[in-house]
Amino acid sequence: MSTALRALAAATATATLALLVTACTGTTSGGGDDGSDAGKNVDITFWHGWSQDNEVKAITDNVAAFEKLHPNIHVKLVGNISDDKIEQALRAGGPDAPDVASSFSTDNVGKFCSAGVWVDLAPFLNKDGIDPAATFPASMRQYSRFEGDQCALPLLGDAYGLFYNKTAFAAAGITAPPKTFGEFEADAVKLTQPDGEGYKQLGFLPTYHGYETTPEHYLAQYGATYFDQNGKSNIATDPKVAAMYTWQKDLIAKLGGFDRLEKYRTGFGDEYSAKNPFETGQVAMSLDGEWRTQSLADDKVGFDWATAPFPVPDDQAASYGRGYLSGTIIGITKSSRKQTAAWQLVKYLTTDTDAVVNFANAIHNVPSTNDALASPRLTADPAFRTFVDIARNPNSSTTPASVNGGAYQLSMKNLGYDFEAGKQPDLPAGLVATAKEIDEAIAQAK
Repeated sequence: MSTALRALAAATATATLALLVTACTGTTSGGGDDGSDAGKNVDITFWHGWSQDNEVKAITDNVAAFEKLHPNIHVKLVGNISDDKIEQALRAGGPDAPDVASSFSTDNVGKFCSAGVWVDLAPFLNKDGIDPAATFPASMRQYSRFEGDQCALPLLGDAYGLFYNKTAFAAAGITAPPKTFGEFEADAVKLTQPDGEGYKQLGFLPTYHGYETTPEHYLAQYGATYFDQNGKSNIATDPKVAAMYTWQKDLIAKLGGFDRLEKYRTGFGDEYSAKNPFETGQVAMSLDGEWRTQSLADDKVGFDWATAPFPVPDDQAASYGRGYLSGTIIGITKSSRKQTAAWQLVKYLTTDTDAVVNFANAIHNVPSTNDALASPRLTADPAFRTFVDIARNPNSSTTPASVNGGAYQLSMKNLGYDFEAGKQPDLPAGLVATAKEIDEAIAQAK
């Protein structure tokens, strides 16, 4: 399942952020020698959010393999834990809090690092001679650290690309997936089949209420930045941001207009079901993550399909192959009294190539180390390999961590809602106002 959906609840929990920071200032540092290095028996607790049968089995199998390598370390697994519950436990501390925790939202990194509720893993990495820059893809390393604090490590990732209906492409006389936005727009128009006030088939749904069609996913194709060197929002001064909003709105007009598209969207089924509009043939192209490849195979859709990187702006054609990256993060809680043993588990799950590959193959997510991405044991399914290549592409990017989580992304999405609907006709003014809103919210959170 997409980390973007799981991240939404965490991103909207702004009211708990101040409580999290305030309540943790007095938390004990934990750590110390828990005896695990000397072979003494140690019990640690690992909280995670996976709940589907194949996911639970995969993480359980990985932990079992770890325990065989470390027979003195015993791991209690607790699954289906929400980010909200993790935050509550970290605020409370005490013996009931986990030693190791994972989160589906990379937006939590800025909160956890700045609040000090997850420990900085740099000393552990240095002690064991692990170079994060050499071990993890650049974007994944970026979303697991904040202001120099490596309080988390990536534990599998998500990459976003283009899904396209090969049967519909053939019927429209299109022989290859589009690489630039110019080609993409032409294909989207050619694939669109109007039907009364709606559509028999829509080439692509670009509106921000659509599934995964968010500002941050689009902006990854532009290589845009979000903050300047002083930590201030630069969305009003980076021309790539205005270019993205303009391109998206122009595409809406070419495909029938905002009202018509939004009315059509109301007939879509749930994103994570066989009623997804790409799976039902309601749209011929979709922006989505690697997990969709398994869903399409399981649901046995009635058409041929394939994947490719999402297109890029025409003036950046050389960057084709890039995409947006996010993923699961894992860390050691500051309140843990067994951080030495906890580190052994975190190190194994995040840096052992076999462990990462086995987990990726089992739950159909992208590996999160360079060695695992290059492993011959990784699934060879060509549709999935598209996303492996996106993760390895040096031009791929992510959204930077912020002290108040993903609040700045929500501000940008709100501007997108107003701009695409015509409620904010002055884009430059809207960008200036949104940048100010972002800066004020971050200042307040600090």
